[in-house]
Amino acid sequence: MTPKNKKLPAAEWHQRKSLKDLIAVLDGTGNMTRFVGGAVRDTLLGVPVKDIDLATILKPDAVMKRLEDAGIKVIPTGIDHGTVTAVTTDGPVEITTLRRDVSTDGRRATVAYSDDWQEDAARRDFTINALFADPETLEIYDYFGGLVDLENHQIRFIGSAAQRIAEDHLRIMRYFRFLARLGQHNVDQDTFDACRKAARELAKLSRERVADELIKLLGASDPVYAVQEMIQADIFANIVAEIDPDAGEILATLNLREEAHDISPDPLRRLVGLLPKDVDKAINIVTGLKLSKKTRRAVASRLVAPDPTASDILPLAYHHGADAARDMALLFAADDTLADCLVQLDGWDKPVLPMTGGDLIAMGLKPGPVVAETLERIERQWIREGFPGEDRARSIARELILPT
Repeated sequence: MTPKNKKLPAAEWHQRKSLKDLIAVLDGTGNMTRFVGGAVRDTLLGVPVKDIDLATILKPDAVMKRLEDAGIKVIPTGIDHGTVTAVTTDGPVEITTLRRDVSTDGRRATVAYSDDWQEDAARRDFTINALFADPETLEIYDYFGGLVDLENHQIRFIGSAAQRIAEDHLRIMRYFRFLARLGQHNVDQDTFDACRKAARELAKLSRERVADELIKLLGASDPVYAVQEMIQADIFANIVAEIDPDAGEILATLNLREEAHDISPDPLRRLVGLLPKDVDKAINIVTGLKLSKKTRRAVASRLVAPDPTASDILPLAYHHGADAARDMALLFAADDTLADCLVQLDGWDKPVLPMTGGDLIAMGLKPGPVVAETLERIERQWIREGFPGEDRARSIARELILPT
């Protein structure tokens, strides 16, 4: 199924000299190599292209030899699955030999090389990801109706949804990720049912793979509908211990607040919205997803104040950082205080306490543990008073050192 005269729109990325040189080495003009996947899809959508992938009938060893002979650095990044990466002056380009699945077990596939473009397209997940484009003529090759689905914002598996999910259970997460990004409010009932029936298989996958898809999903401009559909399908029950009972409502409110205040989406902020508001439970979930220590600390910091107010937002920013305080406000502040919280945080830089231990000793305090203890008391009062200048900080110090 290849609509006549449908071509890839003009775009900066496919006019790069480094890419043209690479394709010339691979004999792209001889219909041996085509653009495939996300670069084609996103160009048709008119959104920026992040990654460039090529498909070729050449075997991996032939690809590597041609590139090496041409002086192009090549890395065998996924050689067992037919993928190598060419390093160009404009960035990496993945090149994968056409394949067909020999066997699958829900986590990985055994593949064999092919020279049949439609056979390669048939093993991909969604119709919108199985679009090829000729690098010379820019003609699009669409074997499974991906162009129509793209126009209708329809996320549709190639062939049987149940079969495609059985081949790789992570496709459940990918379905909802693309639903969040492109699907609007357009879920296919047969696909939803297939995802729901196979949801328990997600528990068998590596947490790293699941977490990676979840974070990508939560980074979409509006993931609310997809997340609500995931809750309905019991997807979260098979990837985390539990989520907040009001997660769908929290995420919907958060998304509206981000839009209203022109704040960019942040997957970490959305993740916190999904998690239980008990810090220990939340950290156990994040740890189970194998997320980084930095992410665990960030999650914990955003759960310390379940109801931030305008009077305590700057102290929260002082202790946990402005980004954490902003997230707490967006997630948990009351409607009538949110704007005030955000205004205070706009352009805010953490102040420095204008007192040191040496200052306290100079004022007559004896050296020892009491210095640090007194400095902490001064800091607490200084924060309560809104971070006043040095004169007031010294007054606070005198009041504590020489009480009347």
